Amino acid sequence: MYCVQEIAPRVFWVGGSDRRLERFENMFPLPGGVSYNAYLILDEKTALFDTVDSSVADLYLENVAHVLDGRKLDYLVISHMEPDHSAVIAEILRRYPEVQVVGNQKTFQLLGQFFTPELGKNRLVVQENQELSLGESLLRFTFAPMVHWPEVIFTWEATRGILFSADAFGSFGALAGNLFADEVDITDGYLDEARRYYANIVGRYGVQVQSAMKKLAGRDIRMICPLHGLLWRKDLPCILEKYDLWSRYEPEKKGVALFYGSMYGNTENAASVLCNKLAQRGVTDMRMYDVSKTHPSYLISDAWKYSHLVFASPTYNLHLYFPMETLLQDMGVLGLKNRKVAVLGCHSWASAAAKRMEELLSAMKEMELLTPPMDIRSSLKPEGEADMDALADAIAASLSGK
Repeated sequence: MYCVQEIAPRVFWVGGSDRRLERFENMFPLPGGVSYNAYLILDEKTALFDTVDSSVADLYLENVAHVLDGRKLDYLVISHMEPDHSAVIAEILRRYPEVQVVGNQKTFQLLGQFFTPELGKNRLVVQENQELSLGESLLRFTFAPMVHWPEVIFTWEATRGILFSADAFGSFGALAGNLFADEVDITDGYLDEARRYYANIVGRYGVQVQSAMKKLAGRDIRMICPLHGLLWRKDLPCILEKYDLWSRYEPEKKGVALFYGSMYGNTENAASVLCNKLAQRGVTDMRMYDVSKTHPSYLISDAWKYSHLVFASPTYNLHLYFPMETLLQDMGVLGLKNRKVAVLGCHSWASAAAKRMEELLSAMKEMELLTPPMDIRSSLKPEGEADMDALADAIAASLSGK
């Protein structure tokens, strides 16, 4: 049976959620599932905003048919061509052969790559700021290239102040009836999942996010409708301010995220000693993660959140411990910058970890190494406590602004 909601006068959510999918893009864990949002406007003309992933295709098609209730579908607006949103395009065109497909030049290039060049010949190729009237509803198209694909389009519906924002302002997590952020407790993990989504999916493109947000400045935006996650109609500054911070690579809060790798517990012990000393110096907000156990997407999320990052790892086969290498490479690819960092290495017969961590961090922009890397031989001994105290002092002083 269909499952739809009217989110504004004559504007309907027609998407669906998948709680069975284990990993988004076959990489990122989805303990809470994921939603695939799509929207349909009924006016003198009808407009459908995006399709969905194949996993919820049947429900989506039933939703669209129910809302249309026999009416003609005039436009299919393609905000984003990634397959989790474009998988049902061919079926929509088969069922509604007169529909006009709306996109930019890059949209149709990708449409031909994923399907066939002949698909969707009835096209409206739009330009930046072009308008399209549906009757009472007026659509204005804003290009948002590399947020996070090159063809991305935001659509602002001027009459109701609705921004259809493609993947921007989205989040991991399935929807459970409540579609709007003001209907749930967003502090109960939702903002963490929004950050994890942003940092891992969009994070590399902070400059492009800032550019897109500047294009939207001055628009009367009263609702934000992303392609994943909750919709926003109240307290819009909450998500807008988060996106501004995240895309400028500014930490949300002062605190320490410590990431360690350890084969037999010696590096873990050194990391624990450091956190203990930081606690005794009044540091109250700390997170400590085993990089071999925790999925990197969660580590990346906390790297975006916290101002101070500590990396502790052993040398392995004359190289950096592989999970730590992966984490730091990932941070570099995603463009993380503007953090205070510390490095703690451990080795038994040949030191490589500390040097490699310093090298990878130095390749990132605006990463301030608070002290020279500390390097431990096999295990932390009492004679190494003075160095650990110096490291803890440096981190605590930096946190306090001294």
